[in-house]
Amino acid sequence: MAVIEVSNLKKYYRVYQKEPGLVGSIKSLVNRKYEDVKAVNDISFAIGEGELVGFIGPNGAGKTTTLKVLSGLLYPNSGKVSVLGFTPFDRKAQFQKQMSLIMGQKNQLWWDLPSLDSFLLNKEIY
Repeated sequence: MAVIEVSNLKKYYRVYQKEPGLVGSIKSLVNRKYEDVKAVNDISFAIGEGELVGFIGPNGAGKTTTLKVLSGLLYPNSGKVSVLGFTPFDRKAQFQKQMSLIMGQKNQLWWDLPSLDSFLLNKEIY
């Protein structure tokens, strides 16, 4: 049985496009142009109980967006998502009691400590 199931997940953002300069700013007051940016485009996967996975990819690949959808912070444009039998973006209390998401950056690793010690330090902080 899969603990996490994602089927045809899509998340797009509507982004305002402005022409450069003062003229572009003035034009945008009357006529705004928008573009849809695909953060996550039709991904599917399943993760079973006890599985360890790595979620890797280049910048802009949609890793963070996917994790935010799985945690219920973002609502997808389309697709089906199930985590622990819940639909995350319904944000039910029972789901929220079982779910946690910590977002880290490279600067959280201390250069003079081995990686494991850095992770243990952050574990104690959080």
